[in-house]
Parts: sequence; structure tokens; C-alpha cells
Amino acid sequence: MNILVLAGGLSPERNVSLSSGSLISAALRRRGHKVLMLDVYEGTVMSTDPLSMFTSEQQEALFVSEEVPDLEELKRKNGGGDALIGKNVLQLCALADAVFIALHGAMGENGQLQATLDSFGITYTGSGYAGSLLAMDKDLSKKMLIGAGVTTPPWIYCDAKSCEVDKIISEIGLPCVVKPAAGGSSVGVSIVDTKEQLEAAFAEAGIYEANLIVEKKISGREFTCGILEGQVLPPVEIIPKQGFYDYKNKYQKDATTEICPAPLTEKELEDISQATRLAFSALRLSGYSRFDFIMDSDGVFWCLEANTLPGMTPTSLFPQEAAAVGISYDELCERIAMTARNKK
Repeated sequence: MNILVLAGGLSPERNVSLSSGSLISAALRRRGHKVLMLDVYEGTVMSTDPLSMFTSEQQEALFVSEEVPDLEELKRKNGGGDALIGKNVLQLCALADAVFIALHGAMGENGQLQATLDSFGITYTGSGYAGSLLAMDKDLSKKMLIGAGVTTPPWIYCDAKSCEVDKIISEIGLPCVVKPAAGGSSVGVSIVDTKEQLEAAFAEAGIYEANLIVEKKISGREFTCGILEGQVLPPVEIIPKQGFYDYKNKYQKDATTEICPAPLTEKELEDISQATRLAFSALRLSGYSRFDFIMDSDGVFWCLEANTLPGMTPTSLFPQEAAAVGISYDELCERIAMTARNKK
């Protein structure tokens, strides 16, 4: 097949996406497909023979740096443009047999891209626009989770410039977690223990988004659990060596201990699996997704958020879960690509 991999974008998770996209592209080429990887924001110059842009030749892999990308500098390098989809991207998507969305955050996960591709009759991997929107907006997703009987930490949704500190402390308490309402990869996330830290956390998260979630901090063991074409995969236990599971600990080698399959009792495994199934259904997701949980001292699993386009970097969790049931990285990428093809 000719497969177009969309990566990059105008998002704080841009570098993660470029790494995921380069590795996905390499895997699909090893499976015999011809692949074109495009930066959805930067676009490309169209060849006189567009199909020749899809190639089976391997290209250099990209890896995630510790720094969050400077998006304003990226815009300056591209003429200051605010258009989220670059030149010739949609035309090349239409030529592909399948579009593999390897984006993370922003319009890649909030439903904007999915709705655009739907409008042009282009099929793609992952969930549709409605599920993507519901999962990306943490306020909406938590409301949907509660409606489905999935336990999630209490929260307040507020504007970064007008969050009421005293109200938050009264209703949510300390410690708490401040995060952008529609962000990912823990960009802009802070764990707060004092009133002073809370005010600083608003400013930090507000760099990335105007709307925030302030959530009660649940103490316990951290897990993530994926689902692929209806099959719940073995969960991973996540143990950062320092601090919490932030952007640096997620993407830098040896920063976190990850145990897969996670050491859970039979009942605990059934509980997290059932919560994953319910969350997947409640948020109207399809294809594949991953859910983050904290298990407290009473054995209750608290669902923190959904990831509709899980990372596919060397340190990413979803490929580890697939490997635990005998699905290699290359096979996983091909299976995901085929979910787009099968929509036609």
C-alpha cells in the first residue's frame, strides 16, 4: 500500500510526533509498504509524479529532545503562517491508500484534523472527530467517564487568568494537579502542594492553553492500559526514577521504570480492564487508545485521561503492551494502518 504518515504539527508535542512518525514510517517500509511522511504544518512541494514521493527506502529516525519545541520560532521559519494544514498535505492524503495519523496534541487529537479528512472523504487511523474531541477535552471526558461509571478524580475547570485559588483549595484541596484542559505528554502539568505553588502552576499551564483542569491528586501506583481493535492489552506499571511522569521522564531513555505486564492480582487486572473497556466506549473511540490510571491504597482505579493517539517512540507504552501479547512493533504499525484501509 501507499501509506501517508502525518506527523509534526503546530503543537507542544510536535517533537514526540516527529519521532513517532519516523519510527512508524520505518516499520511500515519494513512490512513492504511505500510510505511518505509529512509534517502536517510545514507541508511540502508536490512532485510532478506525486506517487513517486511514496518510497520503500528507509530514512533516518528522529528522537525526542528534552525541550518542548518553540512554536513561535517554527512559525517564523514558515513565514508566520497560522494555517494548521500545510501546502499539498490534503492533496497527498487523497492519493494514499491509508493515512496514518502520528500526531499528538492540538488539532491532531482534538477532532479538527479528523473532521477535515472526513470532509474530503479521506480515511485515517484512530478515532473519528467526535471521539477525538471528547477524549482531548479533559473536562468533557471526565463528565463522560462519570456517566459510564468510571472513577475519575474530582476536578474544577477554569480559565488560567481567573482561577479562584481559595475556591480550589476549599473544593479540591491540596495537593492537587494543574494541567492544560486539552494538552498531552504532561506539557504544562504541575503537582501542587502549597497555595503559592498553585498560583505559579496557573501561569505555567497558561503558557500552553487558556483553559485548565485542577484535579485532586490521587496517591498510589500509576498504570496505563491500552486497547487495540477491541482487545484490552496488558497494563504497564509506571515508576519514574525522579519526580512524577512528566514530559522529560516520558521520553528520555532510562528515566522511568516500566513493568509490563504490570504486577496485579487477578481482580485488579479485571478492574483496570473493565474500566478501560467502559472508558473506550463512553468516549466513542475506535481502533486503538490508551488510558492512564492511579490505583489507590484501597485498590480503586482512578482514570486520569485518555490518549487517542498513543506515542510510538522507542520508550512509548502502547508498543510495550502490544509486545506483551506477541504483537511486534512492525506488526502493530501495520495493523493500525489497516484499520484506516478497512474503513473504506
